[in-house]
Amino acid sequence: MWNPLTCCFLPTACGAPLGASVAFAESTACASTDGPDGVARGPESASAADSVEALQEVVVVGRSETDAEAVRAASAGSVPVSRIVDVPLSRPGAVLESVPGVVVTQHSGAGKANQFFLRGFNLDHGTDFATSVGGVPINAPSHGHGQGYTDLNFVIPELVRSVEYEKGPYFAHGGDFASAGAARVEYARSLESGFALLEGGSFGFGRALVADSLPLAGGQLLFGIELFRDDGPWERPDDYEKVSSLVRFSEGGASTTLEAYSGDWNATDQVPERAVQSGLIERFDALDASDGGRARRFALSHELDSETSDGAARLTAYAAWTELDLWSNFTYFLDDPTHGDQFLQTDERLALGVDARAERQIELGGRTHVARAGVQLRNDVIDNGLFRTEQRAVFATTREDEIVQSSLGLWTELETRWSAKFRSTFGLRGDVYRFDVESDDADNSGVETDASASPKLGLVFGPFGATEFFANAGLGFHSNDARGVLLRDDPTTATEDDGTQVDPLVETRGAELGVRTRVADAWTTSLAAFVLESDSEILFVGDAGATEASRPSRRLGVEWTNRVELDERWDVDLDAALSHARFTDDDSAGDHVPGAIESTVSASLGWHGANGLFAGLHARYFGPRPLIEDDSVRSSDSFLVDARLGWRIDETWSVRLDVLNLFDRDVNDIEYFYTSQLAGEASGVDDVHVHPAAPFAVRLGVRASF
Repeated sequence: MWNPLTCCFLPTACGAPLGASVAFAESTACASTDGPDGVARGPESASAADSVEALQEVVVVGRSETDAEAVRAASAGSVPVSRIVDVPLSRPGAVLESVPGVVVTQHSGAGKANQFFLRGFNLDHGTDFATSVGGVPINAPSHGHGQGYTDLNFVIPELVRSVEYEKGPYFAHGGDFASAGAARVEYARSLESGFALLEGGSFGFGRALVADSLPLAGGQLLFGIELFRDDGPWERPDDYEKVSSLVRFSEGGASTTLEAYSGDWNATDQVPERAVQSGLIERFDALDASDGGRARRFALSHELDSETSDGAARLTAYAAWTELDLWSNFTYFLDDPTHGDQFLQTDERLALGVDARAERQIELGGRTHVARAGVQLRNDVIDNGLFRTEQRAVFATTREDEIVQSSLGLWTELETRWSAKFRSTFGLRGDVYRFDVESDDADNSGVETDASASPKLGLVFGPFGATEFFANAGLGFHSNDARGVLLRDDPTTATEDDGTQVDPLVETRGAELGVRTRVADAWTTSLAAFVLESDSEILFVGDAGATEASRPSRRLGVEWTNRVELDERWDVDLDAALSHARFTDDDSAGDHVPGAIESTVSASLGWHGANGLFAGLHARYFGPRPLIEDDSVRSSDSFLVDARLGWRIDETWSVRLDVLNLFDRDVNDIEYFYTSQLAGEASGVDDVHVHPAAPFAVRLGVRASF
């Protein structure tokens, strides 16, 4: 076990990842205490570090965020598995709602990537929030539907071991898409027992999951396969059908993972309020019943961890093939009164990458330092297109492109303890990007390169008793779509030299002050105040195949995070965030950032009682937001509560009842303000367009261990 002063790498002990600053007492680091119901409490044993008990009421806690020197920013941490498995998940992407301040919604069919919000950002489908699963980055650059498209529908929540997160551009290992934050979802290496889970419920919901882990060739073979179907509350059923599977072989510090996913669905996209209020359609109805999509994903990855007496290293290599066909119609008959405005976006890609990193303890100048360095390589070979369609039939091509996007990131940082109450981390990151576009319009083809340098700084003061203070600052960046980088002719106007090219890499700047303390043995709380600025950038809009101007912006905010472990039976989380997002230039349109999240509060409760009873509750408040620059139109707020009640009958059988939208709140998942035109309208109408949240629904699950 290697445990230097400020960094600990414990792949064979508690499963702490490389680069995590952790301090454990070796005699107690992996102690385990079980409650009367057999639920693990406190840090897990070494043998269970990468194991997830299949029944979802189990709590497995990795490293503690409150251990001395556990984190380098008040807003960074790891999510206990209990925070994920104790409460119902309405969708796989809701795993990320375990990250304090993150809101996950949907504005279309269930198979489409979710909508994410964090720190004053409407992150669309993942832009500026870097997400990886099992070491494989999920954000897709230069994607057919939008930059950074992040589809998490393949995730099997019962197999998730941990979620690690950080916010802001303060960490040298965080590159593209990580300005607002980053989350790393890690799978288990083994299960304590195999299981079969069968669920059914409202609106045609059905789910079957089988998973197990077996000893093989001196290691562990984990596998899981999920069959899923859901219609949703929509007048035209989603008819969402998917198959997700995972096979993972782990031996020592190495693991190889193979994932496969296939999903097909219909989509009820957002609809204008005037159509509902006039009685033209019902609240859960659609204006274009042929919207929908299909997605495929196959990924192969290999992770290798190694350690020496004074250092450690990790290598991750991956190959991921994804495909998406997405039919959408948001404006109905605004652009084409004859055929309608439906369009098809396609994206097929092969992403190959390597992420190698190492760290070493150094004694220099009478002080202990931890030096870290890494290299990240990624190459995406992409074929995407935008087509005009009617009832899913293509009748015109807007543009087609073949793209090769390559990137190289190098980073290093030095963590130094200057005294018993002060340590610092200095980091530097450099990135080089190459954009190669071969378009159906030769004027939109070509090669462009760009580079970025991003210094980072982190200071930690303390501990003073159970309290530490943090100061962080750094530069980050955001890449733009390759098609926007090379754009010369706007394909929507068919006019030469009228396109607006974008900057390949756009700089972001952030800073944060925070404090974290253990108020009592059971209660850990942290408070962080942040600022994040983004340069003027021009974004490529996949829905139009062209570019759209965006303005420089600044976001200010504060986040308050609390975790309370009342006793071995009760866990409570309470998180709140306030953000203030404004454009920083002068424009008569106004300075509010449309869609920017301003406030959110979430609370989770987990209870494990006697005789195998267990329960969970999750409540989320999503505050109103400006929908237009002058703030004259605002969204409504929403408050949703989901609940779970279950009974572990014996070592084999358990049952659980999940209730989604417990109080049957008539609220919206998402709201936009833009111009659309309905059939029969003479011209476009500015209106709020909404996608309602699902109403009260129940899901009953039965699980058998073997």
